[in-house]
Amino acid sequence: MAYRDLREWLTRLEKSGELKRIRVEVDTDLEMAEIADRAAKMNGGKGGPALLFENVKGYPGAKVLMNQFGSLRKMQMALECDSLDAIADRLQSLLKPEVPTGFMDKLKMLPMLAEVGSFFPKVVDRKQASCKEVVKTGDQINLSELPILRTWPGDAGRFITLPLVMTRDPRSGKRNVGMYRMQVYDERTTGMHWQRQKNAAEHLRDRLRATATTDAERVKLMAMTAGGTTAAEDSTSLNGVTLSKIRGERMEVAVAIGADPALTFSAIVPAPPEIEEFLIAGFLRGKPVELVKAETVDLEVPAHAEYILEGYVDLAELRMEGPFGDHTGFYTMPEEYPVFHLTAITHRKDPIYAATIVGKPPMEDAWMAKAVERIFLPLIKLTMPEIVDINLPPEGVAHNLMLISIRKSYAGQARKVMNGIWALGQAMFTKCIVVVDEDCDVQDVGEVVLRVANNIDPERDIQFTLGPVDSLDHASRLPNFGSKMGIDATRKWAAEGFTRPWPEMLEMPEPVKKRVDEIWRSLGIE
Repeated sequence: MAYRDLREWLTRLEKSGELKRIRVEVDTDLEMAEIADRAAKMNGGKGGPALLFENVKGYPGAKVLMNQFGSLRKMQMALECDSLDAIADRLQSLLKPEVPTGFMDKLKMLPMLAEVGSFFPKVVDRKQASCKEVVKTGDQINLSELPILRTWPGDAGRFITLPLVMTRDPRSGKRNVGMYRMQVYDERTTGMHWQRQKNAAEHLRDRLRATATTDAERVKLMAMTAGGTTAAEDSTSLNGVTLSKIRGERMEVAVAIGADPALTFSAIVPAPPEIEEFLIAGFLRGKPVELVKAETVDLEVPAHAEYILEGYVDLAELRMEGPFGDHTGFYTMPEEYPVFHLTAITHRKDPIYAATIVGKPPMEDAWMAKAVERIFLPLIKLTMPEIVDINLPPEGVAHNLMLISIRKSYAGQARKVMNGIWALGQAMFTKCIVVVDEDCDVQDVGEVVLRVANNIDPERDIQFTLGPVDSLDHASRLPNFGSKMGIDATRKWAAEGFTRPWPEMLEMPEPVKKRVDEIWRSLGIE
């Protein structure tokens, strides 16, 4: 059964021995983060328990949850599966169903159709919504009442690190749920770190474009504001329309903190803009997400979240955000981002604040990234069916390194796959791509290194390209723009100009290996 909310998820964690209640007083300033970091790296990097801090310094009665996804087992429990690949198999069956050939085959498809119908979210009455137990507006709004963490000593302040940020596409009306850190500026405002290529940032750009009346004005507006990421002066004019008129135009935003695990995970998935994350969560849960109308904005929010923050961003308002200790293991430097103004806070009675820490891997987010890798492999294979497997090693922090094995069928195919990845949604930010043959297990990083070190002629097999890079890439020549590298470590063919003999890899015959397996224990080596 799907977890209705964060509390049912906590009950499951505790019954499974995966939750540790911390009753010693702990500070939200660095101390919780250090404890969570150590827990994430327990068991040789395989992860420790989820942590529920019940004695929060300066916040009597508050509770803070961390490391809820911080191991493979917890990630599987969160998504209610025995294997992340099993979810990929479910997705594969929906993407490529068997074509019915007769009446009985059609009948067999009815359960699948019924299952799909259960994915769509449903709106419930506010009386059924736990997130409405306490409603605060006006002078009652005060973010300092929330036990928000500072996770690294060089951080610019306290950051909300596990928010589900909800916006609506102004053109299609489709809802988006993303996860963008939020620096707390004061009791009623935060930063909104949606990077330029994220869906919410595109929603803001669409709102900006809508303020212009002609295509020429829109082109100039995008150039003047660098796509909504640079504040233009009020005196700047656009064919007689001053940008000061844009100031005051708002885009409504809502933020949930502390939702059921499938919905929280769905906020980070690289879904196409046409597919709502609420629908993805419904697929993962096998049950619809329950939503409720917000109090002060025209958005639907998770009905059973612990906290809901409602408000807006001004289309022309930007403010310096950062530094922030990020999942790269380095601080991301200050940069201008939109400002979120709160108009309401609603929450459950005795709410639980959910947070995470990111930094040098492996950390909690590494297991979330691994789940994304496994679950969405079928989607990648839709456009590149030659792909056998991919691996995003934790040290590559999801966007710096991708290892790919392929069924090579023609000359130059490895480079075709590289370019395909760089043209594929959020995968376009991948800094380094390594392509190997299908007989190499990309989950075995040592095997991949062996293939790369032996199979490449660097000048011939490494290619470079320019394009958009992740906003967190501090090494690129320009913010958000730089170079990327692809390495073709596949066996080279004569059709690719390689005329030398290619040696066989070392492999013991199967009968010998079987014989040694049979006598191994009697050898007394272990």
